[in-house]
Amino acid sequence: MNLLQRIERWGDNHHPKWIDGLRILLGLLLMWKGIQFVNNIDVLKARIAEQPFLTALSFWLAHYIVFAHTVGGLFIALGLLTRVGVIANLPVLIGAVFFVSAGTGLFSVYPELSLSIAVLLMLLFFLVEGSGRISVDEYMRRHPEPDNYPTGMK
Repeated sequence: MNLLQRIERWGDNHHPKWIDGLRILLGLLLMWKGIQFVNNIDVLKARIAEQPFLTALSFWLAHYIVFAHTVGGLFIALGLLTRVGVIANLPVLIGAVFFVSAGTGLFSVYPELSLSIAVLLMLLFFLVEGSGRISVDEYMRRHPEPDNYPTGMK
């Protein structure tokens, strides 16, 4: 058993339920921000276009941010492919901390730099910790698909 497997096993055995609640709240917060960005997509594209090296990519980046927040937030809240949802949101939050929140602050990904940093730290935590006990991943791990298909149906 290598080190990563031992860390994962320890985390599974010592995972308090309140951490699952924190993961669900984080996912809901990201989904809520994604919905806010959908309502203000033009403002988001304009804010991205203010950066000289991102002007040509503002359309694609704005849509990536919306997708990462809504779908990634849903994955994190459900505990379904949590690490995938976290990885999708990490570039957005790194950009929020270093480019948007450090700037003028007229329209930022999160209203305060401290909230951006807190969300980034929680994403890093759940990248290591994973889904937890109250999650779709754990349910699928404990209830594998039955192997009783008729012959030729698989």
